[in-house]
Formats: sequence, C-alpha cells, structure tokens
Amino acid sequence: MYFQRLENLRIDKDLTQAYVASFLGCQREVYRRYEKGTRQIPVDFLIHLSELYNVSIDYLVGITDERKPYPRKK
Repeated sequence: MYFQRLENLRIDKDLTQAYVASFLGCQREVYRRYEKGTRQIPVDFLIHLSELYNVSIDYLVGITDERKPYPRKK
C-alpha cells in the first residue's frame, strides 16, 4: 500500500513522525494516521512530502515505482 511508502521514506531519512508532522504543520497523531492509511492525505501535504523526500507524488501514492521526481517547470 502506498501509505507504507511514507513510513519507509521517513525511516530512510532518519526522521520522526513528530518532525514530519511539524514540517507539514499538523499534529503527530494526524500524520501517524496518514502513515497507517486510516486518513486521506491532503494534496498540499503530498506536495510538501514529495519535496521533503525528493520523490514524485506518483511514487508516494503508488502509481509508479520510479522515485525520481519530474523536472520542475521554469
């Protein structure tokens, strides 16, 4: 499931749920629910998470296994 990727990416970066929650501006419990798949992630949070982990949103949500983000528009 795609939400498992959130946890794996966070652990790979040695970040805590509290840190990521603070980065997103939400409570740790809310972020924990994103990682467990019991709560939908807002689009703006997906954008911020893709930037934090340097991956595409498609990777975050399980559409692709390619981590590389798309090139930015100039």
